[in-house]
Amino acid sequence: MNSAVAQVRRHPLAAQTAQLLLSRIRDGEWPLGHRLPGETTLAAQLGVGRSTLREAIRELSGRGVLDSRQGAGVFVTALEANEDWDTLLRRTTIVAVIEARIAIEAEAAALAAVRRTPADLRAIRRALVARGITGLSIPDHVDADAAFHRTVVTAAHNDVLTQLFDAFLPRLRLAMIDMLKIRPVPDTADHDAHRELTDAIADRDPVAAAAASRSHLSWLKESYT
Repeated sequence: MNSAVAQVRRHPLAAQTAQLLLSRIRDGEWPLGHRLPGETTLAAQLGVGRSTLREAIRELSGRGVLDSRQGAGVFVTALEANEDWDTLLRRTTIVAVIEARIAIEAEAAALAAVRRTPADLRAIRRALVARGITGLSIPDHVDADAAFHRTVVTAAHNDVLTQLFDAFLPRLRLAMIDMLKIRPVPDTADHDAHRELTDAIADRDPVAAAAASRSHLSWLKESYT
């Protein structure tokens, strides 16, 4: 058997082994914080080779279920495996994504009001002007709107919030374009909401900034329900 074929066959076996381990963890065989049996013992229990077991453990470690500690063993750190962003966002709803945006962006707006620099404020104001240009195509307007919201999030100076925002936006783009084709947004009211958020950040008012962000995104959520 050549190495390419061996590699193709080994990966599904490792994935099956990872799933079996996860099932036994979910069933309570190894509680949260518990150390798994040694590699030789566990491989024999599962009926697989040690290399396959190691690959399965690496997979579950990457998904947050197991933690391999040098010299101590492998420990259970979660009872469910985390899904990668692409998988999660493919099967979720637009409303769920907007609800997550509300949580992220309202907090980011409050932090931006406290932490924004003069350069941040200039970037937010430039983005506000760009999203307010009349005559933009719907895709261009959606992209300009996303750019505005990103300037607010980055002004919070929290890399985790920025990465979360960047994970969500591609999931929303096409849906927003489709929605605006069916149900255009009143330009004046929509732009006023963004100006209100900008003013609150400029005034260093975290309560007003969070409220403005939440109000606008809640309206967006209602448009999908």
